Amino acid sequence: MKKKLVYILPILLSVFIMFSCSDHTKVYKNAGEIVAKKSPSVDFIKVETLHAMLDTGAMVLLIDVREANEFNPGYIPGSVNIPRGLIEFKIANDSYWEAQFLYPPLKTDEIILICKKGHRSILTVEAVKKLGFENVKVLDGGFKKWELTYPLEQEKNLDQVHDGGGEVGGC
Repeated sequence: MKKKLVYILPILLSVFIMFSCSDHTKVYKNAGEIVAKKSPSVDFIKVETLHAMLDTGAMVLLIDVREANEFNPGYIPGSVNIPRGLIEFKIANDSYWEAQFLYPPLKTDEIILICKKGHRSILTVEAVKKLGFENVKVLDGGFKKWELTYPLEQEKNLDQVHDGGGEVGGC
């Protein structure tokens, strides 16, 4: 019996290691596949719910992860622009928030991520949660959905747009 165990145990251990590490080596065909994989684990908030929250003065931090040239032509009032590529460096940086004349977010604060359609926000949730922020949601449908639902309720910084830049990130 002990001889069989000596042979079976390494085989079982090898199989266990192969299956536990398999997701780390997964190669995706495109960003859409990654978004589809991560979407089920993300908490979404509907634009109507966010609108009602803002109307009642609820304390919520809106972070728009689009690039500045996408953000400036139109954004949800009260949102802060932190592009996806900088989120890890700025969200927990007290100096950044002081420069914005805002208090740094607490790890328990409600944070809603916004991008054009929601895809970049979905990809950003994991990074924000890894920094210890617990209550992170994605605006379902992104700014496009907000813009279509509440066309008169957005702000613009057209004087700060440096170039026509176009769409960044494809989503």
